[in-house]
Amino acid sequence: MHGPASPGWLLVALCAATGAYCLLRMRSSVEEQRRAAGGEALMGFGMAAMAVPTTVFTPPAWAWPLYAAVFGAAALRALWSARSSPHHLHHLVGAAAMVYMAVVMAASPGAHHHGGAGVPPLTGVLLVYFTGYVLLAGARLVPVAAAAAGAGTAGWGDRPELARACRLSMGIGMVAMLLAL
Repeated sequence: MHGPASPGWLLVALCAATGAYCLLRMRSSVEEQRRAAGGEALMGFGMAAMAVPTTVFTPPAWAWPLYAAVFGAAALRALWSARSSPHHLHHLVGAAAMVYMAVVMAASPGAHHHGGAGVPPLTGVLLVYFTGYVLLAGARLVPVAAAAAGAGTAGWGDRPELARACRLSMGIGMVAMLLAL
């Protein structure tokens, strides 16, 4: 991603930590939670790799089509899974946003993409979606944290407040990446 190196590294750390926690959530005893955590781990690590500052590492030309293919497959899987759970529609939008960013980065590596024309419409729509998602996820997190304080002990994979915090972190990361695009 373009921009200063320090915020880029903070974004890499946030996304990698989120991806690592999602791997821990895959140990849940609930199959649906394991599936969602797997998709979120892929998203977290993919975002971390994509957020590495270009001053440190410029991916080879073949990396962007590979990103697009991997996240295109994740989008198809999310679309298929959305039949049973509407939560997967968010995964679909996230995977589609990753495909979009990979295509934009492949189209003009090393250049700023906005030029003088302002924010492209699709980028704007994704920014509005993820900003709304972050605000809603943050608002939902507060009551869950208060209610969970009195709950019994649960495994790392079965803590709803941590899963929501994970999703909130990835939403914030997506907003940052779209702004840097």
